[in-house]
Amino acid sequence: MRQALLIVDMINHFDYEGGAALQRAALPAASRIAALARRFRGAGAAVIYVNDNFLDWRGGFADLVACCGREGMPGAAIVQRVQPQPEDRFVLKPRHSGFLDSPLELLLHQLRVRRVVVTGIAADSCILITAHDAHMRGFQVQVPGDCVAAQTAQRRDRALALMRDAFGIDVRGSRTVRP
Repeated sequence: MRQALLIVDMINHFDYEGGAALQRAALPAASRIAALARRFRGAGAAVIYVNDNFLDWRGGFADLVACCGREGMPGAAIVQRVQPQPEDRFVLKPRHSGFLDSPLELLLHQLRVRRVVVTGIAADSCILITAHDAHMRGFQVQVPGDCVAAQTAQRRDRALALMRDAFGIDVRGSRTVRP
């Protein structure tokens, strides 16, 4: 079965209320996401960055990576860990869901993807909604609990429990993911 790794909002300014707490929580997840991305690439499976554009409609994904990865930026250490590779794809999203008003669903269908592994931030917002929308569109969904973060561990755990209990989404750790 074809699958894709979705890396949601890890290319980030972290310059908003709660951003510092989210950045601290996202740093350990970034290392596990990077390892998962290497496994997906090695298996020939798609890695897709699904990223907020922070309502900047003048730039593209490469501009966002360059800005957020600059030395001294709050998200630079995360960008270094999850650095996009030339074979990766990207989708800019204007709101919380990776599917709302974006070409993500079209891209997944073109790639013949049936299963998505959703990683990134924030577990209780963009991850929860993107995973829900993938589920509602008939994709098999896994959200490795160790590859997502929220401003607090309680918010992350609450979101993971909701995904698991309400939608039957697999939230076991990244070691259970088979690209």
